[in-house]
Amino acid sequence: MSGLYVGVSGLTSNQASLNTTAHNLANVDTKGYVRQQIVISDIRYNNLGVTHFNTLQKGLGSSIMSVRQVREAFLDQAYRREIGRQAFYDAQAESVKEIEDLFGELEGVAFQKSLEEFWTALQEVSKEPGNIATRSSVISTGVSFIERAEKITKQLDSYQINLNNKITQYVHEVNKVAGQIKELNIKIRRYESSGVENANDLRDERNNLLDDLGKIVNITYVERANGIVEVSVEGMQLVTEDYVYKMGTAKMSEDSPMLIPTWIENGHIGVYNLENLPKSSLNTDIGALQGLLYARGNKVAKYTDIPVKENYIDEHGVFEKKRFESDVMEYNKTIEASIVTSTRAKFDQLIHGIVTMVNDVLSPNKEVELVDGSKIFILDRENAPIGMDDNASQGEALFNRKSMDRYREETITIVNEQGDEETFVAMIYNEENVDDNYSLFTIGEIEINPKIMNNNSKLPLSSNTETGEYDIKVAEELIKRWQEPFATLSPNTLTRNTINEYYISFISDIANKGQQFIKKSENQSVMVNDLDNQRMGVTGVSSDEELTALIKYQHGYNASARYVNVVSEMLEHIIMRLA
Repeated sequence: MSGLYVGVSGLTSNQASLNTTAHNLANVDTKGYVRQQIVISDIRYNNLGVTHFNTLQKGLGSSIMSVRQVREAFLDQAYRREIGRQAFYDAQAESVKEIEDLFGELEGVAFQKSLEEFWTALQEVSKEPGNIATRSSVISTGVSFIERAEKITKQLDSYQINLNNKITQYVHEVNKVAGQIKELNIKIRRYESSGVENANDLRDERNNLLDDLGKIVNITYVERANGIVEVSVEGMQLVTEDYVYKMGTAKMSEDSPMLIPTWIENGHIGVYNLENLPKSSLNTDIGALQGLLYARGNKVAKYTDIPVKENYIDEHGVFEKKRFESDVMEYNKTIEASIVTSTRAKFDQLIHGIVTMVNDVLSPNKEVELVDGSKIFILDRENAPIGMDDNASQGEALFNRKSMDRYREETITIVNEQGDEETFVAMIYNEENVDDNYSLFTIGEIEINPKIMNNNSKLPLSSNTETGEYDIKVAEELIKRWQEPFATLSPNTLTRNTINEYYISFISDIANKGQQFIKKSENQSVMVNDLDNQRMGVTGVSSDEELTALIKYQHGYNASARYVNVVSEMLEHIIMRLA
């Protein structure tokens, strides 16, 4: 009877192999399906005796050890790491594209056109300062210039806040996938608890989920002996044997609109440490979620966030190098690292530069020393031009702060050039204060002077000599100052740019960053495709190979069937002869 069992075990093993092969062929086009393979082994041997040549043994047939998946764990880990890195740079590149669209097209008009129109109006008024039409043109193009700058900034701010929604969606997706992995862990553990079969199809589902999770966040994982996969994100546990540590979102601070991913069960501590710049060597550039966080930035930036060397010279004329370098490092981590925040800060610096340049020409200030030794800025009445209106308005700038006047009238006592005390009513300049947003000439707080809007003749371009003549020097000074270098694009560059050069450098900087992100994404795409091809070479189903295996197992099944028939006939012959 043992001989008959050998044939039956052969039939069973080959039938299982045929079923597995058919299952492979049925899923040849199924995404994420991993080729399955039957492992067949001998049951055991009975020793019948030993000779001086060999051991006499009798085989008891074959059995199925397992139906295993053909996978390479190293390739899986490499694939998930690199596809996460690709998703990181894809998120950055997408943000650059959005920003380029804002500046390249605003209701059919590029912002550069607004800049050119304002520059042209200034050139025209320099030719005919006394012409009310050219003065009106400066005012109208100034209105258009500010309105378009505000529209771009509002859309940029809106896009920055909308990235919160994407971040929230990714957090929900992470929690959803984590929950699905936990459920599959339970099913796989239950299915494989007998130690007889492997839950290969369930494992395929779980591996697909790990692939999806690897695109969003940087994951590490380990499979335990019971089939459970434990997953961690950024060094913190996400999925354990029987629990999911969910992510949530929280504001960075009470007065900040920016959301960050947090661990709910750990007191809403942040998932990421964004104080360090992303580096491939540290694997801090992995995952679409982290890419969005870096692209969005952590604040609504403005020109005051850009360290300017001139602001680091103390009252004794000494450059505070250490403080400047410290602030530049902070700028690089919090502003420059984000395409959105750096763009907003640099654009605000451009607008601030234009606005203050025009204002300082039309309504110049001078520094005076008070009797107590302090210094303030007041309207330079001797050199300030006046308007063409009946009151010969003086000290009216083209651009105002919405919530703060340019000057305040006060009686002051100064020490004049002769060293004598002099008391008079002065127009004291309300200086910009970094800690008071309403005092800044920043986008959102700038408007055209309402007095000049209501009466264009108040634009101060006439001489204050009371002759009624226009002041050609003021008009020429506007053109001169426009063509003079006024700022570097960032504290990391040394080249000071004129207004036109600054805008060109500014747009080029955005485009260059976009190209860098796109190039890195393309390089990652090549690497990901290569790794995926290697994975498919191991895990993929080849219909030709499976059909060959199908023929092999069919022959094996037929051979086992014929063996059973021979043994059956032999037993029948013996029984009949004994009868």
